[in-house]
Amino acid sequence: MNMFISQCRMEILRVLRNRRFIIASLIMPLMFYYIFTNIAGGASNSKEWQAQYLISMTTFSIIGSAINTLGLRLVQERTQGWSRLIQITPLPAGAYLTAKMAAQTLINLFSIIVIFLTGALINNVELTALQWIESGLWILIGAFPFLALGTFIGSFKSIDTAAAVGNILYMTLSILGGLWMPLEVLPKTLRTIGEWLPTYRFGHGAWNIVAGKAPDVTSIALLGGYLVFFVVLSVYTRKRQEAV
Repeated sequence: MNMFISQCRMEILRVLRNRRFIIASLIMPLMFYYIFTNIAGGASNSKEWQAQYLISMTTFSIIGSAINTLGLRLVQERTQGWSRLIQITPLPAGAYLTAKMAAQTLINLFSIIVIFLTGALINNVELTALQWIESGLWILIGAFPFLALGTFIGSFKSIDTAAAVGNILYMTLSILGGLWMPLEVLPKTLRTIGEWLPTYRFGHGAWNIVAGKAPDVTSIALLGGYLVFFVVLSVYTRKRQEAV
């Protein structure tokens, strides 16, 4: 257990020293949030819309951190021989990836707090204490499928390929999942697809919370299904690579 905790602590320090994390996971979502709620005008004058968009940009930040920060770091460490070195240490099998995900979860918590504080201070977003806590916990726990997706991206052999695939998935899933704009403005076919994506279900549960509702069962079930799928896919891919 002490080894696992030490590994988690090391991973947290390494992520915080990563400039890409600061830019992609915090600065960009905060910049988008400020532009769309204070410069774009229109619906942004609505306090309800500002609260919903705060949730959208928070989920956008967490997804990007899971797919790109975690995924690319795994690829980079494998190409540098770090992951192979870990295999010959006393660290239990599977603890390496688990420590990565645990450390990323703590980093996600930090991101949620920072973005929530920004929304409250810049736009005076007003939620009850319970809504702040519940939506934060939903985002923190609902990020697990994307952490699993990040470990799958991390199984790629080339960091260039991982970066390209990761960014395409990140942006496509975010746009089609309604994180940048409501699904209602998209064509019917894209709306139908978007409703089944993990990004939409991730955001939808948190949107319900800030609207005074509970996350729907469909969102919980689909996120759970995506978590299992991405974990199986990641494990299968890594075992095939080890066999080769």
